[in-house]
Parts: sequence; structure tokens; C-alpha cells
Amino acid sequence: MNTIYTSRYTAFAGDRLLACGAYADIAQALASLDEQEQPVLVFDDATGAPVDAPPRPEHAALLARMGVDGARASVPANGRAAPRPSPGRPRLGVVAREVTLLPRHWDWLSAQPGGASAALRRLVDQARKAGESADDRRRAIERCYKFMNAIAGHRPGFEEATRALFAGERERFETLIAAWPTDVAAHARRLAAPGWLAPESSH
Repeated sequence: MNTIYTSRYTAFAGDRLLACGAYADIAQALASLDEQEQPVLVFDDATGAPVDAPPRPEHAALLARMGVDGARASVPANGRAAPRPSPGRPRLGVVAREVTLLPRHWDWLSAQPGGASAALRRLVDQARKAGESADDRRRAIERCYKFMNAIAGHRPGFEEATRALFAGERERFETLIAAWPTDVAAHARRLAAPGWLAPESSH
């Protein structure tokens, strides 16, 4: 499988939503477009950023070749296959490294269930989970902003909507983009949605 285009994409013909799905789905939708259609913008849903649109009309043959040739991607650049794992006990991914703490920290860790190592792993996992909500919100805001900037930067209320997006003001944001073309506003709301939900899930 070719790994260049493995995300999900959304294509717009002007302000009209044309297609959503894999890169091959976008290519098929573009093949049926009339040459007189408005300019096409294709966005990576993972980042919100515009990407190159598939070529027309030879997209089908090109993607077919990409699919066949992509099978070679599993072979390393040096032409040698990765060594097979040796028999025996599987590695658990545990890495031993030095940790420097004060005596009171070691005393507290040693008193925890499972000992110091288990306590440290729990603390790290808890900290990671606590940060995930903030990370999800930040990524959602960045995705939505990149999409808005590319397709609606000239629209009335764009700057105010951007400020509302970054401030987490959902009602104001949705009010400001309500006057935009229906498909554009709907996709902006879709991209921004995890940004509104993340703070609530952290409670």
C-alpha cells in the first residue's frame, strides 16, 4: 500500500463540498467534474491544511500504479529485509534509565503499591492523560484555523471568528460563521468540535 496519502481528505469545488474520504475517493470525484467548475481545494482532515489535488483525468491509472508500486515500500532502502525476531521471551519494551530524586521522593515511591517503578509508571500515565485533552483542543483549533484561512480568509467576520475559535467561545464562533456558505461553515464546525469537547472531558 502506498503510504504517501493515507489520511482522510475533504474536497471543495469553490464553496461546495465535493467529496470526503481517502485520496482515491477524492480523485474519483474530481474525474467527474466539469472543466468549467470552480477551482478545487483539497484539505487533509488530520491537519486542516490544503494539499495537492489529484490529477485529472488520468488519476485512475496513476493511483493504480501507485498501489502496485507501493508494495515495494515495505523493503528498506538498503534492499535488505528486516531480520526476523529470534525465538524466546518477547521484549516488553521496558527501558532502564537513571532517575535522580531526593530521599523524601524515594521514600514516598517505595511506600506505594508495586514499588517505585510501578508508582512512577502510574504517575507518568496520569500526567499523559491529563495533557491529552489540552492537546486535542489545540490540534482541533489549529486544524480549523488552517481550513478557514485557506477557504474563508476573505469572508466577513473571519478575524472575529478566528479570535472566538482561539478563545474557546463556541457560540460566538458559530454565530459568526453562520453567514458563510453552508458547506464551508459545516466543515469548520466539524473540525472545531473536538476543541469544544476536550475541556469538558477533563472534568
